[in-house]
Amino acid sequence: MTKKLSDKEEKRIKKAFANKKWPDIASSNSWSIFKIMAEFVDGYQALARIGPCVSIYGSARTKPDKHHYKLAQDIAKKISEAGLGVITGGGPGIMEAANKGAQSANTSPSVGLNINLPFEQVPNPYQDRDKTLLFDYFFVRKVMFMKYSQGFIVMPGGVGTLDELFEALTLIQTDKRAKFPIVLVDSTYWKPLIEWMKNTMLGEHQYISPEDMSLFKMVDTADEAVNEILNFYEKYSMKPNF
Repeated sequence: MTKKLSDKEEKRIKKAFANKKWPDIASSNSWSIFKIMAEFVDGYQALARIGPCVSIYGSARTKPDKHHYKLAQDIAKKISEAGLGVITGGGPGIMEAANKGAQSANTSPSVGLNINLPFEQVPNPYQDRDKTLLFDYFFVRKVMFMKYSQGFIVMPGGVGTLDELFEALTLIQTDKRAKFPIVLVDSTYWKPLIEWMKNTMLGEHQYISPEDMSLFKMVDTADEAVNEILNFYEKYSMKPNF
């Protein structure tokens, strides 16, 4: 059964199809371009000397008393103690847990890439003040995640978490970005998705290649997650510059 659209949603759809005069279109597009450019500039300037970092993704709905919250906090603390900064989306849930863990170690940056949303996105208090950014555009925010992260740790989450995971996989698969570690935490949560990729996408339809299944690792503990990141870069000299 199709959900009835709200009045606000109806107005947004009608507005998108409304006839507009060229001066209005040109003016609106020009201001959007400047706003997008400003977000890129702010992000690049704030994160230019951030040093090696790991991004931690997951649900904004995870409560502090839940296992995944405590696990994300532990992972972030261990990452920070290893000399790597932690980047999150800056909101509640897993993001808050990761920033909290990173800040408790007090050794590496705790970065928050916040975004304006109508719900769920309230900046958590565990971000370093000089490394807290606010975005309006998802795609600019995701560029910052990709550009300044040396690894992704993906906790259980919803649609937004899947979006971030599959964008990373796509960029590596298409050689738009050098391979880097992607770690899925909690095999019980992720196994059904991985089995579907293996059996349906690969086995039944061949829509992906066998080597695509090696673009990520699946673990269950904080130590395993951190070790996957550190072992990947063992032969490289990753020295923090913050």
